[in-house]
Amino acid sequence: MIETKAYAAQDEHTDLAPWAFERREVGPNDVQFDILFCGVCHSDLHQIKNDWFPGVFPMVPGHEIVGRVVKVGSEVTKFKEGDLAGTGCLVDSCRVCENCQQSLEQYCLNGSSPTYNGYEQDHKTPTYGGYSNTIVVHQDFVLHIHEKLDLAAVAPLLCAGITTYSPLRHWNIGKGHKLAVLGLGGLGHMAVKFGVAFGADVTVLSTSPKKEEDARKLGAHHFVVTTDAAQLEQAKGSFDYILDTVSAEHDFNMYLSLLRTNGVHICVGVPPTPAQIAAFSVIVGRKSLAGSSIGGLKETQEMLDFCAEHNIVADIEKIDMKDIQIAYDRMQKGDVRYRFVIDMATL
Repeated sequence: MIETKAYAAQDEHTDLAPWAFERREVGPNDVQFDILFCGVCHSDLHQIKNDWFPGVFPMVPGHEIVGRVVKVGSEVTKFKEGDLAGTGCLVDSCRVCENCQQSLEQYCLNGSSPTYNGYEQDHKTPTYGGYSNTIVVHQDFVLHIHEKLDLAAVAPLLCAGITTYSPLRHWNIGKGHKLAVLGLGGLGHMAVKFGVAFGADVTVLSTSPKKEEDARKLGAHHFVVTTDAAQLEQAKGSFDYILDTVSAEHDFNMYLSLLRTNGVHICVGVPPTPAQIAAFSVIVGRKSLAGSSIGGLKETQEMLDFCAEHNIVADIEKIDMKDIQIAYDRMQKGDVRYRFVIDMATL
């Protein structure tokens, strides 16, 4: 077994603290890489606090993981020692169901294995995430990272990046489309970058007027303050798509009114409580309310390759491991531009 250092929550009532555990030895198809950087996702905080469902404790969060390969199994063909590597939100899936066969491992019909707060495919062995110094993953769930990009800024692409890239690609959003990005945080700022790169006309919808300057620096063409009644009225019926990245409670009916006929409101943020949707909000204008969750391994690699080609990375603030609780507090206040990334050398 491989001795591993980490930060973990022992239960939903305790803060993260140093914790040691053992990872499995490298099997024939496994890749071990030492973790250099790990992004801090809002879902990390949700999960250690049991906001969505009962957690698997002790819990080591982190699913935006990048590092360098230190060991490969005897049958590994995709990686060699010294390669840069990454792992996102999944470390395995059943491989045989209809969705897995279509490279949609995130929708595995038999239950995929999340990088943390879940179980391996044996349904017995807990998974532990990237707030740790090393990780062992089957080669099929390890991603190639390009040397040309800032490694720390690549880490958030493995969740925030693919979570916004995937729906934009699925609905073929690009030139000729008016896209609204709801919320300018870790997910939202990536949605703006991708939307602009794909050729869409991009508007940021935000409750905070202070974010307009940042939105335009990121490439957004327009900005609407949703607490301004006049701006909101002017925006009604404007958009082909809304990519909703907000994880706090908000009025879906109000935002559905901003869609054109046949418009689609795509949820990627996860508020803690169910939304109330008035039937008329979708009936009038034949509008759709949809959702999307990360991407499969093939699409995630495609996204990483696209980012390397177009020099797209996340806007980040690096932090020390010991400052994770401060980062969580700031994240809840929206005080991050736009993703915290832990320098794992500080573990």
